[in-house]
Amino acid sequence: MKIAVIGGTGLIGSRVVRDLTAAGHEAVPHALSTGVDVVTGAGVDDAVAGADVVVNLTNSPTFDDASPAFFQTSMDNLLAASAKAGVGHFVVLSIVGVDQVPDLVYYRAKVLQEDVLRAGPVPYSIVRATQFMEFVDAVLSWTSDGTTVRLPRTPIQPIAAADVAAAVAEVAAGDPLNGVRDVGGPEVFTLDELGRITLAAKGDGRTVVADDTAGMFAEVKGDVLTAPAGAVIAATRYRDWLAKA
Repeated sequence: MKIAVIGGTGLIGSRVVRDLTAAGHEAVPHALSTGVDVVTGAGVDDAVAGADVVVNLTNSPTFDDASPAFFQTSMDNLLAASAKAGVGHFVVLSIVGVDQVPDLVYYRAKVLQEDVLRAGPVPYSIVRATQFMEFVDAVLSWTSDGTTVRLPRTPIQPIAAADVAAAVAEVAAGDPLNGVRDVGGPEVFTLDELGRITLAAKGDGRTVVADDTAGMFAEVKGDVLTAPAGAVIAATRYRDWLAKA
């Protein structure tokens, strides 16, 4: 199959292209760097022309109030071009529990992306993943003052980017789900616990303090970011990933 991977040069996209190519598919990466702008629509028609499947891994450049407009416009452009090109399957990557965190504008924007896809003209699949292991350092930086990191006790089920990519590639190569597949890592930690494990492994002397008002994840209630029943559970454990990172 010919599979157009929009956002195919990024953290997940580059891995998806590699996995699909290894499985014998013609996976073609597209991004701003290759002349495809999903907001203006430049290059989009050419990118999806002749594709059996489109995988959209583009992301809003910000997590703020501009993110809903990005997802609305980019999905409108990609779906219109895909329908015109006769694409038979459209895949997006989303977030486990995304519809359970209404206080975060970025999560509301991702729900909008899902809703636009569901209402669109192309058979679809949504892959929802738990939080990426690769993003933990960034999360720690948000609430650090240089000596202390404040983190809420939000339950997190980290998954390696390689495992997310494998799940996306598998779904892209299959029939449209016209629904959601959830994927998550094999272990659940509270975010403050995850912070301590991370800093200890790196020899970082900062202290982690549990603070349920700190950072973006303070807006998350309960365990909604952990994989629900029926989710695909990946194999990579966090400490093993850390040891190789």
